[in-house]
Amino acid sequence: MSEKIFTITVNEKGTHTVTLDAGNISVDGKNFAADVLKISDNEFHIIRNNRSYNILITEFNRGEKKVTVKVNGTKYSTEVKDRLDDLLHSMGMDKASAPKMSEVKAPMPGLVLRVMVESGQQIKKGDALVVLEAMKMENILKSPADAVVKKVSVTKGDKVEKNQVMLVME
Repeated sequence: MSEKIFTITVNEKGTHTVTLDAGNISVDGKNFAADVLKISDNEFHIIRNNRSYNILITEFNRGEKKVTVKVNGTKYSTEVKDRLDDLLHSMGMDKASAPKMSEVKAPMPGLVLRVMVESGQQIKKGDALVVLEAMKMENILKSPADAVVKKVSVTKGDKVEKNQVMLVME
């Protein structure tokens, strides 16, 4: 495995450099040793320095590279960037690579719990659009850009498949 370096920003404040190299993890240049037990796809138990941590991933947005986790009940919002993201940003190309929004698709199979927008509604980046239950987790799908809702293709109680179009935007 080649070395992978990530920059992780926690709660839009503290930034840390995480390096993964041949199975070893370091945070800000210091070795990070811990016992990790995967309980489910979104839940972990970690023991580090004789302290126990229960980790629950409550929200995951692959497009924006954001993850919300609860550590022993305290919520943390994180943003994860790799070398390519940093390079694109330094070249001013990160805005150009932002998704051109025309459709909101289901990121995974699930059940629509709530539709929070309607046709013709103007939305801003970050506005909640749909609440989707998948893998026993509620996922709030948010708008990646300012737009106008052209068509809503799902209603509360609908079952959706991965990549099914739920909303059309203009």
